[in-house]
Formats: sequence, structure tokens, C-alpha cells
Amino acid sequence: MIDEKGLVFPDLIELSNYDGDFKNYFKAVYTIFENDFIKTQPRYDGLKVAVRKYPEVEGLHRTFYHITHKGEDENNRQPDIRRMERICFPKFVIDNYTHIEILIWKNKRGKDERIVLFNKVESYIVILTGRKNYYIFITAYLVETEHRKRSLLKEYETYKKAKTA
Repeated sequence: MIDEKGLVFPDLIELSNYDGDFKNYFKAVYTIFENDFIKTQPRYDGLKVAVRKYPEVEGLHRTFYHITHKGEDENNRQPDIRRMERICFPKFVIDNYTHIEILIWKNKRGKDERIVLFNKVESYIVILTGRKNYYIFITAYLVETEHRKRSLLKEYETYKKAKTA
């Protein structure tokens, strides 16, 4: 069933809620990730969504590092507060993938076919890839430029047209 009521995303987890104490904030953000993806797993299309742990980066779970840090050099990314604030968004998007406001399409990245879940209101994207009996959570992030958002929407429209052709 497709829900047509507007999605209400979870509140941001803000550094100010931790009196600006980055160390405590970081621990809290990791605890949410741990609860949402390690202790339990969301399900997409009936199958669990697992996360990659290895190779760890700076002692951090690989997927956590990827969705909370930013930068071109994978091993030298910097913490990104805007990504951390949205730590509740990935599970929320996956849990609500049938909602009309979650656009879904597939694309190729290297040898993998990726599943893209995008909410244009929040400009938030989640990327999964399928395996035989589960999905892997690749990344999630806030789309910060209108150019990138337009590019994603164009990719979605192209995918839809190809599927109906």
C-alpha cells in the first residue's frame, strides 16, 4: 500500500542538544547508528539491510564513517555535522520506502547495481545494493546543491521512462 500523507522525518540530532560537547555528541550519534543498523536491521523489500564494518576507518565501523564524514579521499574524510544531525534519516527512509515521497530507482556503479531511495523534500538520499538474500547499506547523505538534486531527479525520470518503454 502506498501512503499518500506527507512524510514527517525525524528531528535532527543537534550538537547544541549536547551543549556543544562534540565527544558526547559523536557517541550519541554512533549509538543511534548502532541501534538502527547493528543491533537491529531495517528491511527493504522483505529482506534485511546489513552494513559493512570492514575495513574499519580510524577504528570506526565503515558504514558509520561513510555516512557521518565527508571528503573525496575515503581515508581522510572529515566529520560532517549536517550528516550527523540526520543519523535517524537512513533507517526512516528505508522503513518508509513504499511511501509516495520516496523515489526509488536503480543505477550502475562499477559492477554493482545500486538502489537509490531519494526524498526530494528533505533532499536526502540512501543507497543500497542487493545481494542474494539481503541488501547492503552503502551510504546516505544530504544532497546539498540544486544541481545535484536536478541531476538525481533527471536520473529517476530516465529510469522510469526506460521501465515503461
